[in-house]
Amino acid sequence: MTRANPASAWWRSPTAVIAAGCLIGMIGFGIRSIFGLFLTPMTLAHDWSRETFALALAIQNLLWGVGLPFAGALADRYGPRYVLAGGAAVYSVGVWGMAQAQDTLFLHLTAGLIVGMGVALTAFSLAMVTIAKAVGPDRRSLALGLGTAAGSFGQVLFSPLGQGFISSFGWNQALLVLAAISLLIAPLAFLVPNTTAAKGEAATDQTIREALVEARRHRGYLLLTTGFFACGFHIAFITVHFPAFVQDLGFAAVVGAISIALIGMFNILGSFGSGIYGQKWSKKNGLATLYTLRSVVTLGMLLAPKTGLTIYLFAAALGVLWLATVPLTSGIVEQVFGVRYLATLFGIVFLSHQVGSFIGVWLGGFIYDRTGAYDLMWWIAIAVNLAAAAVHVPIDERPLPRRLGQRQPSGG
Repeated sequence: MTRANPASAWWRSPTAVIAAGCLIGMIGFGIRSIFGLFLTPMTLAHDWSRETFALALAIQNLLWGVGLPFAGALADRYGPRYVLAGGAAVYSVGVWGMAQAQDTLFLHLTAGLIVGMGVALTAFSLAMVTIAKAVGPDRRSLALGLGTAAGSFGQVLFSPLGQGFISSFGWNQALLVLAAISLLIAPLAFLVPNTTAAKGEAATDQTIREALVEARRHRGYLLLTTGFFACGFHIAFITVHFPAFVQDLGFAAVVGAISIALIGMFNILGSFGSGIYGQKWSKKNGLATLYTLRSVVTLGMLLAPKTGLTIYLFAAALGVLWLATVPLTSGIVEQVFGVRYLATLFGIVFLSHQVGSFIGVWLGGFIYDRTGAYDLMWWIAIAVNLAAAAVHVPIDERPLPRRLGQRQPSGG
């Protein structure tokens, strides 16, 4: 009788897969979430406008969105391991090139195109799907919340680290350190099983083309895709421009870094809470509520006196709502269509998110350079979030009839 290999059993366990997926999400999302800290030092060093820097990160967000459906399709078909490992190399090269940029074209090529593709190939959503496939349907929404929370913890961790690197070594050397750290994703990828199977769900003979046609004909999927635009528009604008906005108010750069860290810290609570909520109650109603609350919190910040306490309270409140949309949005896709092509189908929804990110980042810089302030952009963000809340109300989140016979017992 052949004895099982204990080491092999350990790294193949759901606990190891979840840990590796969380670390991948933490590093990949953590690094890209702090690029806004480089806006002020890089634009001053090169005498660039804020729109120039914002356009580079807008391109990055767009390439992340365009590349993710392809990365998801590769992961759904061949497994995620080599997609993540190769993405780590691309990511690192892009961040390294960002440090070398002396002109705007090279900045847009490296910080925009190359980093954008690297982020797509190492996206925390790919890690989330890996985690979701490692657990049964009864815990899947919670697992999606856990993966999102890990990305948020990366934001908490890397915000003070990034600002510390900039203060201690300068922005150029700080980028080189981040480029080296991003390479850690590659060995972690080899702890992820290179499989397309999902626990608790029977195999399906549906092709990826059939899955795409099915999703395109589903009105709720189209509405979900439309609404996710608002999430990207709002959070990308804040990620890139909020540190500079805080400095414009007369606060030290560290206040902006602390604010970004607070957003990530409180988003851990929001992501866990969102995952727990989605396991029990209507995901579409949760999304409508989240987008409405984003508008309320932003309006409160605009009307309140601009003190340090106001900035930190806004960051904390927004953090609870920050990526809490992701477990519910991806959860609706899984609930309706199943987990087999979740990476691909959520990748397409996420493309809308990143189109919103592109516009939010670029428009923030454009409005600032034309008006000298971000006021108009904040009001636009409020309106966009309210529109998203309305779009989610009519979504049909029931599983498709074909899925009724596909599920296995949760231990299967």
